[in-house]
Formats: sequence, C-alpha cells, structure tokens
Amino acid sequence: MYGIKRPRLKKFDYRSDGYYFVTIDSNWREMIFKNREAAVEKELIKTVEGIGGVSVDTFIVMSNHIHVILVLQDCSIPLGEVVRKFKARVSRSFGIHAWQPNYYEHVIRDEASLNRIRQYIIHNRKSRPSPNR
Repeated sequence: MYGIKRPRLKKFDYRSDGYYFVTIDSNWREMIFKNREAAVEKELIKTVEGIGGVSVDTFIVMSNHIHVILVLQDCSIPLGEVVRKFKARVSRSFGIHAWQPNYYEHVIRDEASLNRIRQYIIHNRKSRPSPNR
C-alpha cells in the first residue's frame, strides 16, 4: 500500500509534443545547489542539447530544487527519460546522489497556463537572493 506515489497521468503519452512544467527536488531537500546553480544550469543545457526534440523554455535553479519548462517536439524518448538523464548528469558531476526519487510534472495544455507558469518561474528568479548576500 505504501511506497512511491505514481504521479503521472494514466494512459498519457509523455513523448507527446508539448510543454511540460517539471520540478525536481534535491535529495532530502538539502541546499546542495546553493552557489552551484550555474553548474546545474550547465548540465541541464548539455542534457537537452544531447537529445533531439527537446528544448528548454524557462527555468530557475534554486538551492534545493529546479523548476523548468521543457518543450518536446518530435522527441524520441519520453519526458521521464529526459529527466532521468539530467538527474544522472548532475549527480555524476557533483559526485553525490543529488536528487529525490521521482519528480513533479504538469502537462501545460494552453497558452494562459504556460504564461502563468513562466511568470511563476520569473518571479522566483527575481526573488532569489544574490550570491553576494
């Protein structure tokens, strides 16, 4: 009965073209990305560049999680595999188990929702303390 929740939509094809809002938490929600946001960003870009049919729309790396809007367009692998590859790259790069199991996703179905989520991410960027504080 107990165990890892399966938050994905049943019978939904996560290879479908579209926009996906993804949130991934650090392992135990520890602040392991503090002052390492650029390294996480670099691994995100490398991961996406290595997979045909995936691009990044908007993102923010926080101290203990990342929000990203991924765009799939004729992608040969499902969203979960894209996320898995990214998480593995970051963990390998940092030499630690960096992420919680699983991730949160939201299939963005219309432009109003896309714009609302973009604004949420942009607001997080603006409210993030600068590294000099």
